[in-house]
Amino acid sequence: STNEIGVFEMKDAGLAAVGNPSRLFLAERPQDVPGSAVIPCVEGTRPVLVEIQALVSRCAVGIPRRTAIGVDGQRLALLVAVLSKRLGLRLGDQDVFVNVTGGLKVEEPAADLGIVAAMLSSFLERTLAPEVAVFGEVGLAGEVRAVHQAELRLKEAHSLGFVRGLVPQGSLKGLKTPPGMQVAGVESVQDLYDQLFGR
Repeated sequence: STNEIGVFEMKDAGLAAVGNPSRLFLAERPQDVPGSAVIPCVEGTRPVLVEIQALVSRCAVGIPRRTAIGVDGQRLALLVAVLSKRLGLRLGDQDVFVNVTGGLKVEEPAADLGIVAAMLSSFLERTLAPEVAVFGEVGLAGEVRAVHQAELRLKEAHSLGFVRGLVPQGSLKGLKTPPGMQVAGVESVQDLYDQLFGR
């Protein structure tokens, strides 16, 4: 299917399929560093865990930059505006860089919450718990909207040792949580902020 992805690596004998791309994409994830968040994205029918990195720093000169690699640049500008308006963060004089590690391009809106979490982490200089995975679509009012295949995403995260999930509140209805995993619903970006960094 054209909606599916295949992950391969070059070896001595040629291209070889990667059996667990999530583990590959997270292999070099830094620990205790602000600006890193993990999202379970779904490409076609295949769940893949990827790391979103963000760097938010004061703009020295000129117009602040909004640079997106692996995610839509217009989507990034929208999320920066939502954080400025709904959380009152002063991002107007900040450069914002967002990158999806491993060279993967993530196009689905379910990545919004991971991008927001990474930007908050970098801006506040506070690391996220390494065992938490987040996903959800963010609207202009700061609300977090439900996304499809929440159960599949959580199952993939749990298989790689993640024990906490922050998901849209609307995705909790009828959701079967993997054994031993704590899952909390998020209604807004303010709610995400409170759950990640305390009230």
